[in-house]
Amino acid sequence: MKAFVFPGQGAQFVGMGKDLYDNNETAKELFEKANEILGYRITDIMFEGTDEDLKQTKVTQPAVFLHSVISAICMGDAFDPQMTAGHSLGEFSALVAAGALSFEDGLKLVYARAMAMQKACEAQPSTMAAIIALPDEKIEEICAEVSKMGKGVVVPANYNCPGQLVISGNIDAINEACEQLKAAGAKRALPLKVGGAFHSPLMQPAKDELQAAIEQTEFQTPKCPVYQNVDGKPHTDPAEIKQNLIAQLTSSVRWTQCVQSMIADGATDFTECGPGKALQGMIAKINKEVSAHGIL
Repeated sequence: MKAFVFPGQGAQFVGMGKDLYDNNETAKELFEKANEILGYRITDIMFEGTDEDLKQTKVTQPAVFLHSVISAICMGDAFDPQMTAGHSLGEFSALVAAGALSFEDGLKLVYARAMAMQKACEAQPSTMAAIIALPDEKIEEICAEVSKMGKGVVVPANYNCPGQLVISGNIDAINEACEQLKAAGAKRALPLKVGGAFHSPLMQPAKDELQAAIEQTEFQTPKCPVYQNVDGKPHTDPAEIKQNLIAQLTSSVRWTQCVQSMIADGATDFTECGPGKALQGMIAKINKEVSAHGIL
């Protein structure tokens, strides 16, 4: 079975989408429609901006979404998913690709999410760190212990693949957790260059804002199951999909579980739609028996 997967924030690069814009009329129309919806020319930043311009959450998220969704649309008949999933932000791309959301509504929600998250990041200094080569259970245990120390909150945020888990929280709590995790045997504990504690309780103000936008948006039954981050399970009911999407901002991204569930349900071929190859690498570490590649 064919699964199509969509990356999240961090996959962006300067020049992303320019080849699509220049060589495909449908892509050009969709990019220009996006410029109209957003009220500024995001294509200028995507194609010719600086790395710093592109790193702003309010730019990164719609840029990655656009590249991902337009790449899938431009595949034409070759885009025939039997299941979809997306990593964090990529879940919105997966929902549009599966027909649960229109292109326009998907972009509006992604922009609302990006602006709400940027605001939450600015209000509360916080960060994330990647923990390499330590069992998930040990990371969960140390995060819980550090959170009780009074230095702030720190939680597991992204279960990316075996041996790679990203934690999220207040800066002091992250620093303390990194020291303890290295002492416990982590190969590396790397602070990430992000503006805030995504997928942690510190995103509650952004979640409240996004919830209002999601509840006002019409969702359809998708044409195939969408495996959602909050529980790693397939969903087709629009009401369930909405609730899971709202919960996602303060919940862990269970990417390992999503991929494992898709494989258990018959997925043998994974196509990553969007910038970068991060998901292909993660899928290979989750299960070496399946095929994971970009758009062929």
